Amino acid sequence: MKINEVKCNNIVFGGDDLPFIGGPCVIENRDHVLKMAESILSVTEKLGIPFIFKASFDKANRTSIDSFRGNGLDEGLKILQEVKDTFEISITTDIHHPEHAKSVGNVADILQIPAFLCRQTDLLIAAGETGKVVNVKKGQFLSPYKVKNIIDKIISTNNKNILITERGNSFGYDNLTSDMRSIQIMQEFGFPVIYDATHSAQVPGNTEKTTSGQRDFIPGQVRAAVATGCDGIFMEVHDNVDNALSDAGTQWPLDKLEPLLTSMIEFRKVYLKHG
Repeated sequence: MKINEVKCNNIVFGGDDLPFIGGPCVIENRDHVLKMAESILSVTEKLGIPFIFKASFDKANRTSIDSFRGNGLDEGLKILQEVKDTFEISITTDIHHPEHAKSVGNVADILQIPAFLCRQTDLLIAAGETGKVVNVKKGQFLSPYKVKNIIDKIISTNNKNILITERGNSFGYDNLTSDMRSIQIMQEFGFPVIYDATHSAQVPGNTEKTTSGQRDFIPGQVRAAVATGCDGIFMEVHDNVDNALSDAGTQWPLDKLEPLLTSMIEFRKVYLKHG
């Protein structure tokens, strides 16, 4: 099936380019977010990769009640608007409640639906009604074949600006595995599929109060997803992963981003030429 191109400002998903969605897991503070946006943008501009900046204003599904969640809706949107205006880039962030869709849609270019909420009808419809691009993270508990029902809910709002993100499936207790077939299966529904390389490396609930991860597997998973034909790559990136306030076990180190993206581009060129 032909994949519909989905446009986010001057960025096209489902075309010849391989857009990159990246940024810190959560807004830790204004200065850090601005620094991360500028640093990642400098890398993607150098490599000619279309870039959408990502950071969450609230992480509502943290393992522990004591975990840092973010700055909240109002302050978070103010910071994200500043990022957007300062660097003239597209941004994405996630929403957890239907009533947040409109206000977040006034700032974000892509509304992200968290994996645990991917079947929430009211949330999907509210996001779809904004007319913005809606990127749904496929739940860890969900078969790729069931994503058709998610897509149909958004299409019911007359919004066909839809992205689906593969982020691994539950594999026994406290473990995830990536079935790369999911990318091709979900593309059969006609919309671009993004691969989330960092969340796919999580080991959920591996410690008493936090989720850990297996960062070393991320580069291989990126290349596997590219070889499978994904339409974009999503990665959380941080300049001090050991002290990140969320997803410290899987965020990709900023100083290793350029080598990884360079490798990804070169691999894709060779693979497309000979594949």
